Amino acid sequence: MITPLRSVIDWLDDRAGVRDLVNEALYENVPGGARWRYVWGSTLVMAFVTQAITGIFLWMVYSPSTQTAWESVFFVEHSLTGGWLLRGLHHYMAQLMIVLLALHFIQIIWDGAYRAPRELNFLTGMILMLVVLGLSFTGYLLPWDQKGYWATNVGTELASQAPLAGAALKKLAVGGSDYGHQTLTRFFALHAGVLPALLVGFLGLHVLLMRRHGLHAKDPERGPDCTFWPDQVLKDSVAALGVLAVVLALTVWKGAELGSPADPANPYNAARPEWYFLFLFQFLKWFPGELEIWGAFIIPGVVVTVMFLMPWIGRSRAGHIFNVMLLILLFGGSAYLTAQALYDDNFSAMNERTEENQARYDASQAFLNAKQEAERDAERVVELALSPTRIPPTGALTLVYGDPFLQGPKLYKQHCAGCHNYVDPADPDPNLAHLVNPAPTAPNLYGLGTREWIGGWLDPERIASKHYFGYQGSPFTSDGRNSEMFDFVHESLGEEVDDEQRQTIKEAFQKVAAALSAEAGLSSQHAQDLADADLIAEGRKLIEGGLADVLDSGASCTDCHTFGEMQDIGSPVLDGYMSRQWLLDFLSYPADERFYGEMNDRMPAFAPHDDPRMNQLEQKSLELIVDWLRGDWYRPEHPAAASDSE
Repeated sequence: MITPLRSVIDWLDDRAGVRDLVNEALYENVPGGARWRYVWGSTLVMAFVTQAITGIFLWMVYSPSTQTAWESVFFVEHSLTGGWLLRGLHHYMAQLMIVLLALHFIQIIWDGAYRAPRELNFLTGMILMLVVLGLSFTGYLLPWDQKGYWATNVGTELASQAPLAGAALKKLAVGGSDYGHQTLTRFFALHAGVLPALLVGFLGLHVLLMRRHGLHAKDPERGPDCTFWPDQVLKDSVAALGVLAVVLALTVWKGAELGSPADPANPYNAARPEWYFLFLFQFLKWFPGELEIWGAFIIPGVVVTVMFLMPWIGRSRAGHIFNVMLLILLFGGSAYLTAQALYDDNFSAMNERTEENQARYDASQAFLNAKQEAERDAERVVELALSPTRIPPTGALTLVYGDPFLQGPKLYKQHCAGCHNYVDPADPDPNLAHLVNPAPTAPNLYGLGTREWIGGWLDPERIASKHYFGYQGSPFTSDGRNSEMFDFVHESLGEEVDDEQRQTIKEAFQKVAAALSAEAGLSSQHAQDLADADLIAEGRKLIEGGLADVLDSGASCTDCHTFGEMQDIGSPVLDGYMSRQWLLDFLSYPADERFYGEMNDRMPAFAPHDDPRMNQLEQKSLELIVDWLRGDWYRPEHPAAASDSE
């Protein structure tokens, strides 16, 4: 078995000099012995190889178009066997490469390993650092999610302010005047083709020059010389395994993030660069308005130029000290700016709001709210994409725009929140704080159509609150018009009613509320409605006239409302009350005879059938609002996920 292998090795050695190459690589002299400070170059090579391998496999699945990019990344994350691990390794190794680059750069400058005759080696290393940063920037866009899209948008907009060539540079990067398919394909070509080719070329040159000049030992007298194999290889291998362990741990713990699909029509208010570019983002705040060019180009350009000149600056002892001090200033300043950016973003979570910090507090809170909303949106899109209907041929963005859970609150905020409140009176949800109207001029719509919500109209205290008829400008608090419902409830449960009779009336009202809620056909109450069929039947009889036998006044629901037989009495019909079709018809034209008729004094018509010029909402938007108010949206079958989506 040994002889054939030896023959092959001999043949390769004869043709290519394999033994000399291996000996030169493995038995390179290490002055002063093996050290842990030398491991960063090898770990960087390992990181790049990992990126290349995982990147090639991701390339096999990735589809670079605005309609398929997010979808293909989703497929990797949730359908491809081991795909989450593959993408996680690629994602976190890219971030660890930045850390390894920084450590390697610090070691080179600190040890003076950039001095003659290693100037060219240092310059190729600087170019490699810029290439890696370019890979990080171009890879950020490829998932085509909200975070990557808008962060890249900010970056390219910044590039447009470059002196002289700014506009042309942006157009070249974007592929035109608008961000879209051309932008994505260009970034993909850079990320998967141009930049890796440059990295391979300069990495080969960098290693070749390093082999030519050998390792530089800051203190060669520390110990006896040794060879690269096995002492330094052992340390390099342990360091590489440590890096892989960290990347694997991050992948298992958090996984690679995937936001909701990029939506050019819906700005991402929490857009931030990745943490390794965050110091530049914070630095730009020091240069507002016309001064931005200094923070974006002039000062960084001067710094990078000085870094390229370090081998010549550091020829003397004073020059080397200058380089070391500059190194400390750069990394210390970057760490400070990064920490400051993180603190500013989380300011409202760590401080109380005061008059002095109001602007800073509000900006932080707006960022945190936008970030939280983006995370909920991302979780929701994944739920929809995993649903039985899956992703339609038109792309995942169709799921976003067709989902009441995502679009309902936004449309409600735009068209309904100016008058109506939307808050649980018993337990306000902080996630719905943006839908709270502190001075409503119409009833609260939280829990619309549920037994609890309808029961509030039949409760003397609740009907008088701002959530029902106690809002600003309410008919019963102003001129008394249309206050029959308020009077009916208070007279039915007034002080003159004894306790036994009051309890009987309350039980009757509960049955009425159950029957009316059953008319809505809410999916959230379907099981309860089936279980309470007898209770609902009793409630229907009370609505149809049986309530007159319970109340001393002899009043009944059908005195004012239609239930079964149409009456022209100016109060909403109760047939199908709060059902989907009932709500669509009501919102379209509340002045219809089935609803308020001529008595309508404030409710606008959102899609009047008789005057298309007055249309305020297209039918699809109206349906999304109605479905959201009714809680009619897809929920995963497993209870845990269902509770998260509610």
